[in-house]
Amino acid sequence: MHEFPIWQLGPLDIEIASFIAITISALVTFLVARLAVANLSVDNPSKMQNFLEWVVDFVHNLISSAMPLKRVKPFLSLGMTLIMFIFISNLLGLPFGIVTVPHHEMLWLGITEEMVKEHVEIAWWKSPTADISVTAGLALIVFVIVHYLGLKLNNKHYLKHYFHPYPIFFPVNIIETISKPVTLALRLFANIYAGEVLIATILMLKWVGIPFLIAWQGFSIFVGGIQAFLFTMLTMVYISQAAIHDEDDHH
Repeated sequence: MHEFPIWQLGPLDIEIASFIAITISALVTFLVARLAVANLSVDNPSKMQNFLEWVVDFVHNLISSAMPLKRVKPFLSLGMTLIMFIFISNLLGLPFGIVTVPHHEMLWLGITEEMVKEHVEIAWWKSPTADISVTAGLALIVFVIVHYLGLKLNNKHYLKHYFHPYPIFFPVNIIETISKPVTLALRLFANIYAGEVLIATILMLKWVGIPFLIAWQGFSIFVGGIQAFLFTMLTMVYISQAAIHDEDDHH
């Protein structure tokens, strides 16, 4: 197995491969969105414009399945950002890997003399979502957004649900609230990490593993899409549960 270099920045241990990949993921997501709206046209839309319009329609339908249709618009940009960024991040580790063998120690990157002597391979690239700290960061952002919107848009009902159906259920409801971002982070991380471990295992088979690698690459695209969909869908469900009260049902 490869070792990932760690950049020690004060009290922080930053994994270089994740840092590079998540930066590129953000740039690619921005460029895809920017190119898609560069030359908007009603009569002769470009392929990129057609693609983005399809994404908008898909995410709009996704969100509308979680909340009333008239409440969808404010959350459309959040949904598109999540699904595009996570999908791109899931796929970044598939095409190639950057691996080197260090020739001298670099303690500031966690490369010791022993690793140099043993010719340990150093990996500089992987899918950002194959790092638990990245998926946990995404889940934490969702957690903050959900509770902020709950307190802002549904302040009369939001806090009451922690004592529903009886006050004695307060600890259980707190555990349920905490478990939501935890499961979001673990589900995404586990699926993408497992896929990359399997790819690394297949690569050890050399040329014999090429057919398996091609087949798994195709399946990984499907898994990456499903995980991006699930993360976005569950985010919208949590927002709907916290911020969209049922006043529409009383009319």
